[in-house]
Amino acid sequence: MAGTSAQEATVDLPLPERTPIPSGDHTVWADVSPLLDAACKDLQDGMLIHGDNFNLFAAMSALEIMDPKMDSGMICKYYSVDEAIENGAAPVPISFDKTIDVQCTIDIMDHLLACEATWHKGHSLAQTVFSCIYLLRPDRTSSHPLLHSYCRVIRATCKTVISVVSDARTHEEEDLFIMTYGLPLNGDGDEKCLSMLNAVEETISRQLRACKAPSSKNRVLEDLVPLQNNIEFEEGYCKALLCRLRFRKHFYHVLTSMRRPQGRGLELARKHIASCISELKCILNSSEFLRSSTLVTHEGSMEDKTTASGCQPIGFDASLNCRLSAPTPPRAIKILSWKKAVEYFMKLLQDLDVICSYPLDPSLESVLHFVVEFQKSQPDLVARAHLQRLLVQDGKLYGRDPVFAVITRAAALPDNTRNHDIQKKESIVQLGQLVINLLKILCTNGAWQRRKLGKILQDWRVVYVQLEMAFRKEFGEKANISNDENVGVKLFQHILLWVEEQTYWIAFRFLILGFELELYSESEYCMVYWYIYVVLIKLAEKTNLKTVVSNGSGKRRGKKKRDSVKDVARDYQIPPSVLFLQCQICLAEGLTMMLAALRNDCMMAQNPSPFNTEHERFIQHFELLQKACIPDHVSFPLFMESTTHARLSNLVMYDYFKDAQRITKEVRGSFSNDPEKLAELRRLEQVAEHNSIALNVISRAGALDPSLKVSFEFNHHPCFATAVVKRC
Repeated sequence: MAGTSAQEATVDLPLPERTPIPSGDHTVWADVSPLLDAACKDLQDGMLIHGDNFNLFAAMSALEIMDPKMDSGMICKYYSVDEAIENGAAPVPISFDKTIDVQCTIDIMDHLLACEATWHKGHSLAQTVFSCIYLLRPDRTSSHPLLHSYCRVIRATCKTVISVVSDARTHEEEDLFIMTYGLPLNGDGDEKCLSMLNAVEETISRQLRACKAPSSKNRVLEDLVPLQNNIEFEEGYCKALLCRLRFRKHFYHVLTSMRRPQGRGLELARKHIASCISELKCILNSSEFLRSSTLVTHEGSMEDKTTASGCQPIGFDASLNCRLSAPTPPRAIKILSWKKAVEYFMKLLQDLDVICSYPLDPSLESVLHFVVEFQKSQPDLVARAHLQRLLVQDGKLYGRDPVFAVITRAAALPDNTRNHDIQKKESIVQLGQLVINLLKILCTNGAWQRRKLGKILQDWRVVYVQLEMAFRKEFGEKANISNDENVGVKLFQHILLWVEEQTYWIAFRFLILGFELELYSESEYCMVYWYIYVVLIKLAEKTNLKTVVSNGSGKRRGKKKRDSVKDVARDYQIPPSVLFLQCQICLAEGLTMMLAALRNDCMMAQNPSPFNTEHERFIQHFELLQKACIPDHVSFPLFMESTTHARLSNLVMYDYFKDAQRITKEVRGSFSNDPEKLAELRRLEQVAEHNSIALNVISRAGALDPSLKVSFEFNHHPCFATAVVKRC
């Protein structure tokens, strides 16, 4: 109890009296408070003091003096780190009472974990992790091995994370993440942080073993100095410290293992991830002991505390670095609670484990599918940076597969074409760079990803045109015929077809992301599903054509051309990938016609926007697709022409949703070994089933029933809506 009161006294010390900033050789500080007071008496609301050259542009970047959110000097307790240390803000040792010293050290560890998670969420490193004064002066902790080793591994971890995010260039989403502001990230001896941590861990482990030994042998055999003074708490404190130190060690190993080239460290990283998760669970379990051992009555909810014990940590001051944050007003940062921080790291480790378990499939289609599925778990910046760094290394897929080889494989070309001289052509080189950029874009957050995808669509169209021109320039009349003997013709034909298919895949991804980001209102669903429908039609067409061409090339070997064409026509079956797209096409068309019919029959409330017309909203949503001519000849008048005559009576006669249900049943067997695809088919089937039922209910009631209200929800699928029919 005495230890507790001493700890509280340390935390609740009154703020020291500030010392004035010394004047320089050519500057003298003057008190302007009387002038400001006099000015305030004459100023009315909305007025401000300004010079003759002050304008609106200057007003946008002006700072309001003495406003804590604008004036960084207003929220500073100390003018410098040295001043904070002199006033006892970060004592070493923390306390001469060993029990309090251990308690406070654990609190510092927990608060640093919360600060690190807050930094990962996009806040400034200077105002989160490096709000710890002990980190700002690395040499001061050398006499405290436990705190010294922990601070060293924290700095090394931050440096590694910054390096990964900087290499992946995902920091563009949040520029502050990699800005270090001259902070001491490179402490002397930090490269040996693990050896120092291991030595401290071994000492505490021996102490824990001594605690568990029989009383006759206790401390006699081990001859160890106890961590703290209370023998009853010794085992609990040893366990609490060990799980925190071991988590740090394994987490650092995870980061360094995942940085190994060509994914060579992924298997080892998974072992360390499992250890990290195990230690995090132990950290959570230690909170009950730490709260009880402090014997402090905690005010407020424990949910907001940044330490497991609930105590305020010693040695932190976010205001010290607020002037380093940026040439802008300091951000108001709320540090995540300790529990939220543990949850964040648990989620981060699970996401990293998913990345490490990926088998590094050389197929681009598999890579794209994996990234899209991975993004559904909404991973944070650090996990996505590691994914991108794994996928793209030295301009190659996984750092080992040349981009041209990836393209030829995706275009269903034989292996012997991967070293063809065509890869040196400028248009092919540009195509390879587009593939690399696509992989990088897909690893960014949803909003950034959609914006970038919309912009690169024009690049893909331009490259397609350049490839087509190069093809016709080099092969002339041969470009119009299929020639298995001419490898160059075959390469260009396959690659052109694949580029078109990939372009429509990007367009579809762009449209789908709008639902995930909630960019569409219910009144806009009709035009969105219509555009998805026309894009999917083209995507299915190109996918089907690519399959026909690749199958035809294989069957033509050793046969006459006339016989091979007959064989392909007779043996060809629609591939499962195309049937899957046809299922989505039926849903998109069905929803388009259903929404249009409800609008035309006045069964859905129309809320016209006072700011823009339907045509203007069409342009706003699809302008990037229209600029890239995806697809060709698609316009707002065509959309209106396609939907103006839709009526509920016509929809019942031809139910698109029943077609979707039929296709899901047909294609399910083809994906028996793909659980993710089966789950997606089940979701699509549920949307089709419920919408078919809703369509029948609406058609039976008719437009004459004013009590019938129809709305759309995403309760079965995140992108394909389900109609909900209710009576008011």
